[in-house]
Amino acid sequence: MDKAMDNYDASQIQILEGLKAVRKVPGMYIGSTGPDGLHHMVYEVVDNCIDEAMAGFGSDINIVIYKDGSISVEDDGRGIPVDIHPKYKRPGLEIVMTELHSGAKFDKKVYKVTGGLHGVGVHVVNALSDYLLAVVKKGNKIYYEKFKQGVPVSGLQVLDAKNKSADPEIGDIEMKYPEHGTIIKFYPDATIFDTIDFSYPVISQRIMDLAFLNPNITIELSDLRSGKHEKFHFDGGLVEYVQFLNQGKDIVNKEPIYCREEYKEYVVEFALQYIDNVTGTEESFVNNIKTPEGGTHITGFHTGLSRAVLEYAKAKNLVKGVSGLIGDDTREGLTAVLHVKMFNPQFEGQTKEKLGNSVVKSIVSSITEKYLKDYFESYPPIADAIIKRVLAAAIAREASRKAKDLVRRKTALESGTLPGKLADCSSSDSDQTEVYIVEGDSAGGSAKQARNREYQAILPLRGKILNVEKSNDNKALENEEIKNLITAIGTNIKDKFDIKNLRYGKIIIMTDADVDGAHIRTLLLTFFYRFMNELIQGGHIYFAQPPLFRVQKGNDIVYVFSEDEKDREVAKMGKNVVIQRFKGLGEMNPEQLWETTMNPESRKLVQVSIEDALYADQLFNILMGEKVEPRRKFIEDNAKYVQNLDI
Repeated sequence: MDKAMDNYDASQIQILEGLKAVRKVPGMYIGSTGPDGLHHMVYEVVDNCIDEAMAGFGSDINIVIYKDGSISVEDDGRGIPVDIHPKYKRPGLEIVMTELHSGAKFDKKVYKVTGGLHGVGVHVVNALSDYLLAVVKKGNKIYYEKFKQGVPVSGLQVLDAKNKSADPEIGDIEMKYPEHGTIIKFYPDATIFDTIDFSYPVISQRIMDLAFLNPNITIELSDLRSGKHEKFHFDGGLVEYVQFLNQGKDIVNKEPIYCREEYKEYVVEFALQYIDNVTGTEESFVNNIKTPEGGTHITGFHTGLSRAVLEYAKAKNLVKGVSGLIGDDTREGLTAVLHVKMFNPQFEGQTKEKLGNSVVKSIVSSITEKYLKDYFESYPPIADAIIKRVLAAAIAREASRKAKDLVRRKTALESGTLPGKLADCSSSDSDQTEVYIVEGDSAGGSAKQARNREYQAILPLRGKILNVEKSNDNKALENEEIKNLITAIGTNIKDKFDIKNLRYGKIIIMTDADVDGAHIRTLLLTFFYRFMNELIQGGHIYFAQPPLFRVQKGNDIVYVFSEDEKDREVAKMGKNVVIQRFKGLGEMNPEQLWETTMNPESRKLVQVSIEDALYADQLFNILMGEKVEPRRKFIEDNAKYVQNLDI
């Protein structure tokens, strides 16, 4: 018998007490230890502030990113309780910060609606922080407690009359909201996370969502590293959110349709607007938590919308010249935001990306159908415009189906013929293989020489691919570069997409670090977002990170990725430093390209999230759409941020 098998007894079974379990398996609680998990820490703290505001206490939140890698979140709510718990004989603040599944969110007495439901949010943040400071203002006193990797190290303390603490590491504490509230400031533990670099754009996107969803709340975000500061407050709520998503697009119904209905303990709120484009955008939330994978609430919304539109069209005898309408026709060109508030939502996974409560489907469907039917009867011109848009979608769908069949026969999209420019790899194991999408033959040639032929494929593109946002499917499928992409990846597109046929587990976009390169990345991201969305959701799309500079002194060589990094390295090396600026991938020899950008042991890859794709899609509509005014406004608003860039 195997010795390890023979020695397996009860003494080897571990019980991880308290927050030790979190530190042992952090991915169970925050999804990953990469950038997504790092930012999930911030969202857990912010969600608690939002819950307090939704309960009717507080309206302001202030978030600050510090130069030392820490971040603080402050609200003007009631403040976490600091009195001694009658049963556990410890301050409420300490219990909340250190005990799993503790809190006031397990019944309806304190919070009727909450996103931080599971009672592990702020405890997990504490456990996965090298250092955390919790500050509470109640009455005329300011309390604080300090924690190290989840363990209390100071006990509950009270500041003196000048807001000073006895701890030199804490010193003065300034509260933006001096009457009452809570501050959580934490330093993520570098031994747990792959990176502790908070992304301003990522946090900003999440904060903007919350401000749209809660028009009574103002959220400020400051980055002391760059000096950037923004204030988010939207009186228009979901209506303004839909209008934001549709910037630069041609609108069918000028004013978004807005609904807010309550049923028992549920609140269903949505806004929708149709655009004169093939693809719109749908965003769904439950208790302020974004659900990128949808769930029962969005399924119910689709059902109610389809029934209302189709029944109105039939009742008014508007279905002419169309063999049959289907649900997909009612969603073409639809931009919608759905927000459901409820007690005890059941999410699939702690990261809360998909709602699973079955009863929600029928509730949302019934409310949506009834509201839209009444709306259409009250506003016939708007209803007629929407029906006209839906009929056009049905006609285009049928024409597109016939055209796709014809195009496929002509172009062999579904044949086994691979693009001639594709330098394929020898392995066929998609778990190991990767394809680099490279701009231009020059960079492509260098990449082909640099690659590992066993598992790395290279697909050069000729210039900028077609803007699929302005093109229909037929035109896109006739484009040579897009055909090459589809054929090389192997999954086909849209309703024909099949992940089982994916030829490469990683699809890496590798472009120059300049304006043209950024434009090509955006075009490619828009293509993947519209045609192969599942690849983004599955985490298969990446950006390569080629260096901007090679800094050398003697035999010491360092590759850096920004002006700031270059300046720091030059200052560190001193005199007689040789600096090489890479204007494009083609300027690197194969050895340099492999060492800096393609070697899995040393390269830097950025995994694309669905939020990245959504932001790119919105930005692309502004910068490349037909509308001039949104583009002018964007340039005016952002000119100050680019005037010092070396591009």
